[in-house]
Amino acid sequence: MTTNFSRRAALGLGLAALASPAILRAAPAKSLRVGWQKGGLLGLVKGAGAFEKGLADKGISISWSEFTSGPPLLEALSANALDFGYTGNVPPIFAHAARGNLVFVGAGEGSREGHAILVPKDSPVQTIADLKGQTIAFKRGSSAHYATIKLLASAGLTLDDIQPQDLSPPDAIAAFDAGAIGAWTIWDPYFAMAQERPNTRVLSTTEIVEPDYNFYSANGDYAAENPALVRDIIGIIQQVGKDGQANLPETIKTFSKETGLSEAVMERALTRKGADLGLQGFIEPKHVAYEQGVADEFYKLGIIPRQLDIASVIWTPQTAS
Repeated sequence: MTTNFSRRAALGLGLAALASPAILRAAPAKSLRVGWQKGGLLGLVKGAGAFEKGLADKGISISWSEFTSGPPLLEALSANALDFGYTGNVPPIFAHAARGNLVFVGAGEGSREGHAILVPKDSPVQTIADLKGQTIAFKRGSSAHYATIKLLASAGLTLDDIQPQDLSPPDAIAAFDAGAIGAWTIWDPYFAMAQERPNTRVLSTTEIVEPDYNFYSANGDYAAENPALVRDIIGIIQQVGKDGQANLPETIKTFSKETGLSEAVMERALTRKGADLGLQGFIEPKHVAYEQGVADEFYKLGIIPRQLDIASVIWTPQTAS
């Protein structure tokens, strides 16, 4: 089953769950509600039916909900409208800053070239420093938010030097095409899709800044009640990633069918320098240190209201046993 969640619907479901103890989940779970985006390995997991096959012997029913970005996905997860999902590095920071009921359960690594600041082909902007005073669109609380901060910093600029505009990818595409914004920070596969358009020029990718870690999150209660299931979920993802990387031509076809994006777009996204679908697994110390650094930077900039202790919201097979 596949659905599309709005932010309002997700929060409504969460409030209903909190208000009515009779519908709180009983352990062990018999269902897994997954939030996915067009980017990320879960699109391949979905297309291959890997959860359905891998969890069939446990009698787990699987449902899928598609989101255009990570922030609303994690709002749904925290509100108990989802059990599991995958986002970039920043959405979990905002979710935990809002004291959301979720935990980190796994991580993946993407290409450092998977995010970019784009400008119109005929724009006078030629360097990152030229972005001063420009209107730059990105989804607030997404990986593009952090990418914008880091790329601006590489030229000695901050968010105070630009005019930020909070737009989801579909809205940003329309604004970009209409000339309503000076630049757009975006992630794959939307980045790869934009590169197919003749009016787009890449100003800079994030290769010059930091690694691209992405995270799997689970509802906190779900992870606590179903540790063996969470282990199985991450194990399935690891295997799908390794198999997918070993057979990229077939993987590209599956991703294209599942996302509705062309094979050319998916090939561009999946063959960027350093891209490797096999780099998935449980949380490691390097992921904790990285995400703590992201959280500290957002707190220092006054973007999130409180300091976070990332280690305190990490679920691992050890802590679950």
